Amino acid sequence: MAKAKASEIDFNNLGFNYFDLPYRFQATWKDGQWSEGELTEDAEVHINEGSTVLHYGQSDFEGLKAYRTKDGSLQLFRPDRNAARMQNSCARMMMPGFPTDQFVDALKQVVKANEDFVPAYGTGGTLYLRPVMFGVGGNIGVHPANEYIFRIFAMPVGAYYKGGMTPTSFVTSKYDRAAHQGTGQSKVGGNYAASLLPGDEAHQAGYADVVYLDPISHTKIEEAGSANFFGVTKDGKKFITPESPSILPSVTKFSLLYLAEHELGLEVEQGDIFIDQLDQFSEAGACGTAAVISPIGAIVDGDKKHVFYSETEVGPVTQKLYDTLTGIQFGEIEGPEGWVVKVNE
Repeated sequence: MAKAKASEIDFNNLGFNYFDLPYRFQATWKDGQWSEGELTEDAEVHINEGSTVLHYGQSDFEGLKAYRTKDGSLQLFRPDRNAARMQNSCARMMMPGFPTDQFVDALKQVVKANEDFVPAYGTGGTLYLRPVMFGVGGNIGVHPANEYIFRIFAMPVGAYYKGGMTPTSFVTSKYDRAAHQGTGQSKVGGNYAASLLPGDEAHQAGYADVVYLDPISHTKIEEAGSANFFGVTKDGKKFITPESPSILPSVTKFSLLYLAEHELGLEVEQGDIFIDQLDQFSEAGACGTAAVISPIGAIVDGDKKHVFYSETEVGPVTQKLYDTLTGIQFGEIEGPEGWVVKVNE
């Protein structure tokens, strides 16, 4: 694949696709310590056939974005939270964590080196950043690797909603996303590989994605596709998200919980959301890095269908939360202290 050239990219019509940008960051773990790490132009990774990532899935990853503000400056949104989550995932995978300060510095290096590929303010586009770590080296036994690679690569991505947010329908899945004492709370590749079939079946049936129920009783909502779920009660006073040991701790979700409470004055709660009690909610959505919020117009569970605010229009609380969070991310609204990290500072 040829190196991408900013002059040849239509930044007003970006999707979510891989680009071989000029630079990415790489550091290696060997002999009990991380190398200093550096930018490299090589998009290919050459690893031993015995690498644990290939046989035993010893890997994890993150996803976040760099934003261009109205004055042309670049900023990151809560990168320390992604660093902490990756460290937790690494601990679960028995991999060495990458220190937070080095993580954030590496992100800044990648953004600066690929600055020409950060979409202009007003396009809704961003520079998506993908940190990833995996076990490498000549291994064959079922045990942690002795060597690891940590990389961060980037690609320009378009606005998730080109014509404004549109509610979509989800369907409950017969499959389990993850076991309660498994790896559901970690951002590891196996979780996503397991979601491919359920997601494909939902798409074939005309739904946006699946709603995963708890693996023990199949009565409580856990996640919506690869995103966290939330609901707004009919009185418009409470913002609720599921609580479970197998839910990925979404940076977006926790940001929305804070904003719902401190900016919108709502009561917030993490607790059980039973699939047969959806009539308590007037609005619902899935939240994550890619879309920020995907409004859910309806959920189909067997022969039952629950419609939330509307199947064609976005509810007022959902819209307000989306506008507030994206306003902070693009520098239009001042957020809580520490949420925004300037790339050039």
